[in-house]
Formats: sequence, structure tokens, C-alpha cells
Amino acid sequence: MSMMSEFKEFAMKGSVLDLAIGVVIGGAFQKIVDSMVGDIIMPVVGLLTGGIDFTNRFLTVGGGTFATLEEAKKAGAPTVAYGLFLNQVLTFLIVAFTLFLVIKGVNRMRRNEPAKG
Repeated sequence: MSMMSEFKEFAMKGSVLDLAIGVVIGGAFQKIVDSMVGDIIMPVVGLLTGGIDFTNRFLTVGGGTFATLEEAKKAGAPTVAYGLFLNQVLTFLIVAFTLFLVIKGVNRMRRNEPAKG
């Protein structure tokens, strides 16, 4: 068996195609989640916390005062960007909860299928 035919057999297996489809859909889903966190959830959280913009919350390590995270990074100042970290944690929690709901739904459908045989 030639290397090309082995590769074709490998690539055409159902699990590889399923994985490829999952990666593409996951990439698109990530953009939706990023938008939901950045454009919908974080502004509401900022409003509830007195107008704090979490994407611009940071600590400068080693001194220096900067108005924005971008200014600090341009100046080469070492920073702890905890606001960006909070956004990423929130994004992860949304993705994890969504996957939990999807898996729960799939498992429920599997249980309800009539026995084959």
C-alpha cells in the first residue's frame, strides 16, 4: 500500500472528518462567544461595577503610571493584565457551559433511542 493511499484511508475515516468539522465549527463558535463576552456581558458587568472597563484593568510591575494598557505596553512596561485574564476566564466558562449543555442533550437523545437489535 502506497503512502498516498494510506493517507487517503486515514483522512477519510469518519472520526477524522468529524474532528475537522468540529474544529471549523469551534473556530466560528469562538468568535460568537468572544463577541458575546466583549460586546454584551462585559459592558453590563462594567455598568454593575460602576463603569469599570475590565479590558483596561492592569497593574504595572516595577513602577510607572499609564492611563491605558496599550500605553504601558508601548512603553515596554511589564504589566499584569488581570482584566484581560478575567475576560478569558468568562469566555472559557461560557464555552464550557455551552459544551456541557450540548453533551447533556446528546446523552439524553441517546438514552431515548429505541434499542437496536
